[in-house]
Amino acid sequence: MKKELAKILKSGGVAVLPADTLYGIMGSARAPDAVKKIYKIRGRDRAKPFIVLIPDASALKEFGIKPTDAEQKVMAKYWPGKVSIVFNCLNGKYMHLHRGSGTLAFRVPDNAKLRELLNETGPLIAPSANTENNPPAETIEEAQAYFGDSVDVYEDAGTLHGNPSTLIKIEHGRVIILRKGAVEINGDIIS
Repeated sequence: MKKELAKILKSGGVAVLPADTLYGIMGSARAPDAVKKIYKIRGRDRAKPFIVLIPDASALKEFGIKPTDAEQKVMAKYWPGKVSIVFNCLNGKYMHLHRGSGTLAFRVPDNAKLRELLNETGPLIAPSANTENNPPAETIEEAQAYFGDSVDVYEDAGTLHGNPSTLIKIEHGRVIILRKGAVEINGDIIS
């Protein structure tokens, strides 16, 4: 199933899969059409970038990102895990992802099965499986009610409860919390 799922995602397909925290609606970060489709079926504000899942920190190189010492310390502490980190990403090749903001959030998931898939597919966008302003799907049935047959694959992992990932950025050696989530972080100075 993993090989078939990877093939679908690499060819621009969309899947609802379990992530660390909740079900996510996932598509290849390298496929502008998949990204566009997820914006459309979620009804998401097109100015808001999606979080990108990667298998490990070395995958940031693809996006032209060279983490600072402070960012590397935070990555070592929270990855893999339920913390998404915003980095500067000025690479025009990824305009379909950063939407002109010049920044992108990345996360290395704690879920080993999902990291294996990411090694096969490359980076995936993975917002929660819901339409804008509605609660995240906790079951595949709820996800199907949101998206119907506009999704190519649904993988049922039972009922999932949780908070979204904590979203942070590092500025002037300090952790700035952009969204509270699954991991409690204080905005300390990084030493």
